[in-house]
Amino acid sequence: MCILDRCNLPPSSLVVLTLLLASVMGCIQSIACKPRIRRENIVVYEVSASIDQCPTIIEENSPIVLRYKTPYFRASAGIVMPPVPRNETWVVGWIQACTQMEFYNTYGDIGMSSWELPELREGRVKAISDSDGVSYPWYGNTTETVTLTGPTSKPSRLTVSMNDNFYPSVTWAVPISNSNTPMLTHITRDQSFITWLVAMNSVTKERIVLQTVRWRMRVDIAVDPDMPLGSRASLVGRPHQEQPHILNYQEPIPPNALGRPNANDAQVLMWRPRRGAPLVVIPPK
Repeated sequence: MCILDRCNLPPSSLVVLTLLLASVMGCIQSIACKPRIRRENIVVYEVSASIDQCPTIIEENSPIVLRYKTPYFRASAGIVMPPVPRNETWVVGWIQACTQMEFYNTYGDIGMSSWELPELREGRVKAISDSDGVSYPWYGNTTETVTLTGPTSKPSRLTVSMNDNFYPSVTWAVPISNSNTPMLTHITRDQSFITWLVAMNSVTKERIVLQTVRWRMRVDIAVDPDMPLGSRASLVGRPHQEQPHILNYQEPIPPNALGRPNANDAQVLMWRPRRGAPLVVIPPK
C-alpha cells in the first residue's frame, strides 16, 4: 500500500504532498545527472616547468648543414582525479601551442631563408597546435597523457610529463642555389609557446584547464663561412634561456591549438633575397 494511502489527509493536502515529493525526486535526479568531475574536485600538485641550464650545442659535422641542439623545456605535474562515473573516459595531459615564431638564417648580403607560420605571422590565428601530429590535441601520448575509464571507485593519483627542444639543420649554402659554397653568416630564432595541463572528457570533449605555462626559446648564432668546418659557428647573446612562467591564472585554449595542422605541417620555408621577390622553397604540408 502506498504511504500516501495510509495518511489521513484531505485530497487537497495529498495533491500538495505528491507535488512536493515529485519536486524532491526531480532535484535528486538532477543532482545525480550532473557531472561528478569538476575543477574543484581535481587536485593538482608538484607542478614544475623549467629549461635546462645549459647552452645550445652547435654541431659542425656535415659539409652540407649546420645543426644545433637547444636545451630541453620540461614540464611535470601530479594530479589526483576524483572517481570517474560509469560510461565516462577522461584524459589528463599536456597540450602545447606555438604563439610566436621568428626563425631567420642569413646569408651575407644575398638574403635570408626563414621558417614561417603564415596564419600566425599575419594575425589570422592566435596559436597553432604543437602536437606530435598524431595525438591531437595532446602534445604526445606516452608520458604526456593518462587515460581514466569509468567506473572507478576511488580517486586516482597520476603524473604526466613532457619535454621539448629544437634540433634543426641549416644549410651552409644558399638553399635555392646549386652551389655548395658556404654562405651562411647568422642564425636567429625566437619562439614562444603556451603549454596547458588539461583534463578532458573523451566523449563530450569538455575541457578543464588545470594549469597554464608560458615559455620561450631563443637562439643566436654567428657564423664565419670562410673558416674551416668545425670552427665556423659560435653562440652569441645569452648562454642560458629564460625560465618558464607558471601562471597563477588559466588562459583559454584557442581553437587552432586543438587540431590540425600542427606547427610542423603548417610552416613554410621562404627565401627572401636582398633584391627581388620572395620565393617559397618548401610549402606547408
